[in-house]
Amino acid sequence: MAAAAKVLPSLTAIFLLVHLVTTVAASSVGHEIRRGFSAAHDTSYSQFQPLLADPTGVFSLGFLRAAASDSDSDSDQLNLVVLHLASSTALWHAALARSLLWEAPVSLSFNGSLVLSDAETGILWSTPAIDAGDRLVLLNSSNLQVQKLAEMTAVVVLWESFDFPANTLVQGQNFTSAADVKSTDQRFTMRVEESYLALYMELPGGTPPVMYWRHAAMEAKAEIVAGGGPIYAQVGEGFLGMYQNESAPVDVLPFKSFNLGIRGFRRLTLESDGNLRAYYWNGTIWAKDLEAIADRCDIPTSCGAYGLCDYSGGCGCLDGARKADRCLPAASGDFCAAGANEFGILRRKGVDLANKVLAANEKVGSLEECEASCDRNCSCWGAIYNNASGYCYRLDYPIQSLVAADESKEGYFKLRPSGGGGGGGRSRKVKVALLAVGSLVLVGTTTAAVVAYGVRRRRRGVTARVEGSMVEGLTPGPYKDLNSASFRSIELS
Repeated sequence: MAAAAKVLPSLTAIFLLVHLVTTVAASSVGHEIRRGFSAAHDTSYSQFQPLLADPTGVFSLGFLRAAASDSDSDSDQLNLVVLHLASSTALWHAALARSLLWEAPVSLSFNGSLVLSDAETGILWSTPAIDAGDRLVLLNSSNLQVQKLAEMTAVVVLWESFDFPANTLVQGQNFTSAADVKSTDQRFTMRVEESYLALYMELPGGTPPVMYWRHAAMEAKAEIVAGGGPIYAQVGEGFLGMYQNESAPVDVLPFKSFNLGIRGFRRLTLESDGNLRAYYWNGTIWAKDLEAIADRCDIPTSCGAYGLCDYSGGCGCLDGARKADRCLPAASGDFCAAGANEFGILRRKGVDLANKVLAANEKVGSLEECEASCDRNCSCWGAIYNNASGYCYRLDYPIQSLVAADESKEGYFKLRPSGGGGGGGRSRKVKVALLAVGSLVLVGTTTAAVVAYGVRRRRRGVTARVEGSMVEGLTPGPYKDLNSASFRSIELS
């Protein structure tokens, strides 16, 4: 306890020191940038190099040093951001053409448009190529604007950062269907659709994104007038409003502080875990005001690829195991690729989609029919069949986290060998061993799970099941064996 007590003041002191240094540095810069401006990145700044301040001294534009969003990288990165100085929180950042190390020799210039560049690769980011901008200003709302000065002190806004959000919306900022909000790691996206707000999981290889959360204005029985204009969203004082015009909102998503009269600058951020959270600044910390998804199991990546999330809070794998790092390897390619003539099969009882109301489905006559609809379709990665309702939910994307359910729900999942499918497009018979173990237990339940592994080979468009003998009393080996060239078929029951 004594050691912990010593650490806390130290951390607090470090935070206050960084905040003090950042604030003092920001106070030394101007409130507007004129044509002809140029500033090089100066690595003598340890965390933040301010270039422009808003009139109140709350926000600043500059170069920020931040940890890499890629977990495989240990190097700190550089970006151009609008920073909330008191918390050192980036509210907006430039969408760079490539990631930059903190030591990168970049420079920012303004000659009608704002340009971030380096001598080796040229332009890394810029506002539209216009030459009419007279000045760059940062408003007390944190909105960065390129302005043209007209006659009689009139101002024309040529570009503004509020139209190009990063991972955050702030109070008073309009969010329209023309923009996306993306998490820092680019895995999740928020969009305004025709009559609702939605969160999507982005997928590789051009696969359409998967919706996993939706808030519709019609849930509040609001009146959306046909032809009355597009829907847009805006963070208000304790709520997220959906509007069709400048009058009253057609719907309100309330925060915890709604109608409580709590004042403070507010932000809504799509975070790297896929959840949408709102905060207000109380003068000391960002107080959490909304968590759109209450249970982590409702986020499709909560337990990783081929993971199983239990609503009691634990993570496991679709094979019934508990693994701290990962279950099956992440996908690499698709089953329609040339040479993808071999894949494994994993069956599991007691598994379901967290948000199947948002998933495509069809009513079929049996589990076998549900499996067959996926088996013969190379764009399908798996399917879940509800024995009670007869509905089949097909997953046309790499398998992510699913949730534990009762045994009336059965899952069928394809497994990709790490070599990309093997076989080179030519089928051959393989001697396959079938292994069996005793009952596996669902995470957090007492229901026995039935898990089966198999192998499929395609030849001239025909899919065939390869089977072999059974050896009892063996547990499944490491997944690197499943992903080897032989890709043995394993069946557990």
